[in-house]
Amino acid sequence: MLRLGAIFIVACMVLIAGSLGAALYLAGLLAAQEAMLGALAILMALVLYNVLTKRPRDRSDVGAHIADMSRGMADLSRQVAELGRRTAQLEDQRGASADQARAAVAPFSAELSELGTLVKHLAESVAVHEATFAAGKFVSAPTTATADPLTRSEAQPAGARGPATMASDAMIAAIRSAVDANRVDLYLQPIVTLPQRKVRYYEALTRLRTEEGKLLTPSEFLGPAETGNLLPRIDHMLLFRSVQVVRRLLLKNRDIGLFCNIAGSTLNEPQLFPQMVEFLEANRALASALVLEFKQATWRDMGPLEQESLAELRELGFRFCMDQVTDLRFEPRDLGERGVRFVKAPAALLLGQGETGSDIHAADVADLLNRHGIALIADRVETENQVIDLLDYELRFGQGTLFSPPRPVRAEALQTAAADAGEVATSTGTG
Repeated sequence: MLRLGAIFIVACMVLIAGSLGAALYLAGLLAAQEAMLGALAILMALVLYNVLTKRPRDRSDVGAHIADMSRGMADLSRQVAELGRRTAQLEDQRGASADQARAAVAPFSAELSELGTLVKHLAESVAVHEATFAAGKFVSAPTTATADPLTRSEAQPAGARGPATMASDAMIAAIRSAVDANRVDLYLQPIVTLPQRKVRYYEALTRLRTEEGKLLTPSEFLGPAETGNLLPRIDHMLLFRSVQVVRRLLLKNRDIGLFCNIAGSTLNEPQLFPQMVEFLEANRALASALVLEFKQATWRDMGPLEQESLAELRELGFRFCMDQVTDLRFEPRDLGERGVRFVKAPAALLLGQGETGSDIHAADVADLLNRHGIALIADRVETENQVIDLLDYELRFGQGTLFSPPRPVRAEALQTAAADAGEVATSTGTG
């Protein structure tokens, strides 16, 4: 519309200038060329006049537009301010409701915690009484040849003890000897990304060597070691060597990490656990590369003392992993709040080859854990068919003999790691 008006004005100006030029020529006042020049001059004058008169009008229009925009911005600002005020009111109401809910639930939580503590103490007391009762029954048992060969008295000679007890005591003695003699070997098994199969983490595993040179696997020594209260010492040695290995690995690849197994009994060990916390605090710079691993049963059996110990490690920045998963009955939100960032589950369990114990399908577990910042690792992967099926579950990590069995770490590698750590500490101190 504006363009048509402008064309009309220009046409009028040309017509006026042409008419005046023609009138001057026909009146005989000017020659043809002079009349044309005059008409052109009149046209230019009209154009200049139009431009000069239109500019203030355009400025007034622009000013009116700017004023309208300013009023619109002011209205929008008032609306945003009103929305912010309403949002603040809603947040205050929500916060008050949450505080009221917490205040209402707090007494019940405290009572449940006390009840859990009492139940744990009751279980310990029952265990003590059962042991005392069993010991009393063995003492009162007859010591003649007609007595039950599977029962024994504490006062009886070693030759009269049962074969199973003798084997257990011998295993405990062999484990204690290996620990005292520092015959504890470190093995590493890679955890790879899927489907690239690139090594992203390692898991530190322990093997014990007897005096005869026989290797004891965890399945052989964990039970007797727990009975003999030797697991905290083994964990302490494993943690110390894991830190050495992490330092060496980080020199080659800053994105690598190491999983280190810790027993639940180590968390409430009154002497060794404070030393472990002190050691980890001195090495908290490695917290992003060192993941502490606990069994699913340990997570379920943790009492107030273990929870407090776990909180100390979490405050130092260390992350946790739940392994040896036997079922999928766990709450990802609770695990995430307790510092768990990885969950290891056997590939057979994820592929439906066992009872999951959960209403959630195994294929949805990885996505559910990812929402709470937890990565699912398929453990004990042994065949290529398992890998193909696991890729449908969109798993990011896998571990098992298919990728690599556990391999021993050379003693000289640990010595080199310790030397590298000493050089780094010295250079840092002198710098």
